[in-house]
Amino acid sequence: MNATPEAAPEAAPVAAPDAASGPARRHATLLHAPRYRGHSYGDNHPLGIPRVSLTIDLIEAYDAVTPGEMAVTRKAMPAELEWLHTRDYVTAMQRAEALGKVFQRYRDRHNIGNFENPFFAGFFSTPATATYGSIQGAEVVLEGGMAFNPAGGMHHAAPDQARGFCYFNDCALGIMRLRQRGARVLYLDIDAHHGDGVEAAFADDPDVLTVSLHMDTEYGYPFQGGRIEDTGRLGNAVNLPLPKETNDTEFHSAFSRIWEAARTRWQPDYVVVQAGTDALLPDPLGKFGISTQCFLACIDDVIETSPRHGDGTPKLLVLGGGGYHPLALARCWTGVWAQLTGRELPALLPEAGQALLREVDWDMDEEEEWYDNLFVSRLDADRSGPVRAELEQRLERLFRTHPLLRSAAGG
Repeated sequence: MNATPEAAPEAAPVAAPDAASGPARRHATLLHAPRYRGHSYGDNHPLGIPRVSLTIDLIEAYDAVTPGEMAVTRKAMPAELEWLHTRDYVTAMQRAEALGKVFQRYRDRHNIGNFENPFFAGFFSTPATATYGSIQGAEVVLEGGMAFNPAGGMHHAAPDQARGFCYFNDCALGIMRLRQRGARVLYLDIDAHHGDGVEAAFADDPDVLTVSLHMDTEYGYPFQGGRIEDTGRLGNAVNLPLPKETNDTEFHSAFSRIWEAARTRWQPDYVVVQAGTDALLPDPLGKFGISTQCFLACIDDVIETSPRHGDGTPKLLVLGGGGYHPLALARCWTGVWAQLTGRELPALLPEAGQALLREVDWDMDEEEEWYDNLFVSRLDADRSGPVRAELEQRLERLFRTHPLLRSAAGG
C-alpha cells in the first residue's frame, strides 16, 4: 500500500456479503445467558433496551441457530475480573448488588451508581456474566472454533472505574485469556466510540495491537484521546477519527485500507473484533450514516482474511458493544452471526421476525423515510457516496505518521 492512499473510485454500493454464493458452513459458538432477558440499566438510559435477547430471538426467527451452536455462560469469578480490575472495585460492585444500593464513597471513587453507570438489579452479576462470555469465547477460539458474544464489547471500562456504560472490560479480559497462551492479538474496534479502555489496558504489551475507527472525540464519548497522533507508548495503537455523517463508501474505504495494512504488518495469531452497531444511520448516539450491509461487508472482510486454524476456521472472537437502536442492532447482529456460520439469510425478515420487532417499544424514528423498512428487511437502502477530502487527508496523515502503517506502506 502506498503511503498516500489512492484516490477512491467512483462511489459504488457496498454489496451485502451474504447474498448469492455465500461461504460454506463454519463452526461458531453463540454465547448467551437467561439473565439478558431481564431489565437492566433502568428507565431513561440508552442501554435500557432489549439487545442480546432481541438478537437471539431474531436469529431463531430465521431458524439460523442450532442448540449445539449455543453455549450458556456463567458469571466471571472475582479472580478472573482481577486480571484487569482492582480488588477494591470488584468488591464494591459485589457489595452494591448485595446491599441494593451504592455507597457515596463508591460513587466518588468508582464512578458507579450515577446516570452514566446506574445501579440496577443484577448490577454485578449481569456485567460479570457478559464478561465471562468473552473469556469463554476466547477459550472456544483457542480450542479451534470462532465465537460471538453479543453481550460483550464493553470497551470503556477502566481497572478501577466504570466508564461510558461499561462496568467490566470484557474485551480486555478476553484478550488476556488469549495472551495467557502467548498469542499475538489484533483488536479491531468499529464501534462509533473510541475503544479507549482496551487501548489503555495494553499500552505496555508489545504483542497486542489495538485498532479503532470512531467518531471524533471532540463530539463523542470519551471526549479525549483517539486522535491520529495517539499511537500508543509502543506504537501499538492505531486510531482513525472519522467525520460526521460518514457514508458507506467512506467507512468501507477507510476500514479496508487500515485493516489490510494492520493485519499484514502485525501478523496476529488471533483477531478480536468489537462490533458495536452505533455507526449505523438510525443509532441515536452515533453520528455516522452507514448501512447494515456496509457494516457486514467489513465483518466479512475480517472473516475472510483472519488467521486460520488447521481446518481453515478463522481464529476470530467477535464481541458486541455499543448500539442504542434495538431494531437496527438486532438486524445487524443477526447478519454477523449468519456470516460467522456461513448461512445465507434472505433480506426479507420472516413473519415471526417482523412481528418480534414490531413488539419492541420503540417509535423514535416514525417520521424517517427508512422507518418502515426496519420491520421488513434485514438490510438498508444504499448509503454510498463521495469520499470527502477531509477523510482522504486524515488517511494520508495516518499512513504517513504512524510507525506501523508507515512501515507497511514502505514509506
